[in-house]
Amino acid sequence: MRVVLATHNEHKVEELQQILSGPLGDLGLEVVSMAAYPEVGEVPETEVTFVGNATLKARAVAAATGLPALADDSGLSVDVLGGSPGVFSARWSGLHGGEDLPRAERDRRNLQLLLDQLADVPDEHRRAAFRCAAVLALPGAEDVVSTEGRVEGVVVREPVGENGFGYDPVFVPDGGTRTLAEHSDEEKNAISHRGAAFRAMVPLLREHLA
Repeated sequence: MRVVLATHNEHKVEELQQILSGPLGDLGLEVVSMAAYPEVGEVPETEVTFVGNATLKARAVAAATGLPALADDSGLSVDVLGGSPGVFSARWSGLHGGEDLPRAERDRRNLQLLLDQLADVPDEHRRAAFRCAAVLALPGAEDVVSTEGRVEGVVVREPVGENGFGYDPVFVPDGGTRTLAEHSDEEKNAISHRGAAFRAMVPLLREHLA
């Protein structure tokens, strides 16, 4: 059975394929991204919660492809910013006006704006959490199933590390000394918010797709 990941973000595709391929290997699932369905456009993320946006994407892709669809929405919530950037993490620096920019440049602008906003914030007040909601939608079904994952940590003052994307280079998880961008793929998947959300999704995939 083919399952469509409702994303065009190839970094995210690689992460999710790594997370899901092992636990679900015996189900014979083929996990593909939206690259396999170029006729299906981006789904506007108009909800104000992670699970709301993930639900929009999963339902739209399931309806367009006629296949089970998995979607996620995630972001960084910084305590001193009242939980922001939150659902606006991917467009924190006003990226709807720069959609033609390479993703790496958009990530760099978002990250730099966040660091500028936190420049005068003492280290003890730089608490944050990466949060993720994952949703499975089946074609023709109104109901969806969802899971959530979270990893707590702090935002450091300078980007460190090359393996990762988004805010990974400035986030150090609790109990660690390295940013997520300094972790290997396997290390990151073991502790990340997205890893937690999709590992929690595995038994639901077994229940609904087996």
